[in-house]
Amino acid sequence: MDYLVNLSLLRPKPDLDQRMDAAGVTIRRALAPEFERVTGWVRQKFGSGWAGETAVAFARQPPTCFLATRDGNLIGFACHESIARGFFGPTGVDEAARGEGIGHALLLASLFDLKTMGYAYAIIGDVGPSEFYERTVGAMPIPNSAPGIYAGMLKIDD
Repeated sequence: MDYLVNLSLLRPKPDLDQRMDAAGVTIRRALAPEFERVTGWVRQKFGSGWAGETAVAFARQPPTCFLATRDGNLIGFACHESIARGFFGPTGVDEAARGEGIGHALLLASLFDLKTMGYAYAIIGDVGPSEFYERTVGAMPIPNSAPGIYAGMLKIDD
């Protein structure tokens, strides 16, 4: 099922920014020279389907992929505008770094970017952890959205 986020209700989270600073985590837009490193990492950690979507996010100008780094190492990513216009995802955080708010910070970076692009709403396609999106950004299920955009997709062997 897909979820909808009202971008006009988003507010910055200074406490989350402070948590990222205290944890030594930087959230920033990806740079073109990082393409191979990032898509390889995504493929290794999350599979080739997500790596393909990440490649599309890198092809946009500016890239619609945000990275979470610590000590010069990639620990998370979030993309938007990769499967369809106005869509958020894919996104993922390294297993060892989960629970620190990094996914939340990446989500907000992408959603604020969509808002800056002029979108009033964002769609989160084929939501996995729905409670996370409901709690962090007030996402709501879209009725009759399953199967969504991924329906009929070729099987991807990882």
